[in-house]
Amino acid sequence: MKKQNVSDAVIRRLPRYYRYLDDLHLRGTIRISSSTLGEKMGITASQIRQDLSCFGEFGQQGYGYNVDELRSEIGHILGVDSRHSIIIVGVGNLGHALMQNFRFHDAGFNLEAAFDISPSLIGTQVAGTPILDMTELERFIPAHKPDVAVLTVPHAVAQSTANRLIGLGVRGFWNFTNVELTSDVPDVQFEDVHFADSLLTLSYKITSRS
Repeated sequence: MKKQNVSDAVIRRLPRYYRYLDDLHLRGTIRISSSTLGEKMGITASQIRQDLSCFGEFGQQGYGYNVDELRSEIGHILGVDSRHSIIIVGVGNLGHALMQNFRFHDAGFNLEAAFDISPSLIGTQVAGTPILDMTELERFIPAHKPDVAVLTVPHAVAQSTANRLIGLGVRGFWNFTNVELTSDVPDVQFEDVHFADSLLTLSYKITSRS
């Protein structure tokens, strides 16, 4: 389907397309034009057409896009239908909140297990997901081969924990540790989440406004 190397900027817009189309789908909208979708998202119709052209031909002139079909196509591009497996490493406040509230399944992930060192947590469950001892990683990962690890461990052990998981075969990381992780293994992917960056962006916007 992909026709060319796709820029990071385009890739980061795809989840927004999917989210808006999913909302339209739930509302029963059958079709939408690129200009109407662009107005909702705050981007131009030409940008939408240019982004989608990276992956093939979508929509019909004079008709626009079939919402359900485009939602499915973008979901497929994003891997929502691949059912990736994911684990959480570190069940502190943030890890617990993600287990309790984040809908991994809607993003195409099956949450298999979580890991921690706290005796009070080990052997319990959160929202049906078991919390295992960190010592179980060496047994669990080769057996279950998770695609992604969510890192919510303290920043002091972030890199060493990532190294341990990489050594066991994990190649994708959703990283909440506020540490820029690195790896010498070429196919490892890190997606870093920095809450402060988002808050400071908001700070800039409200400061500039005033």
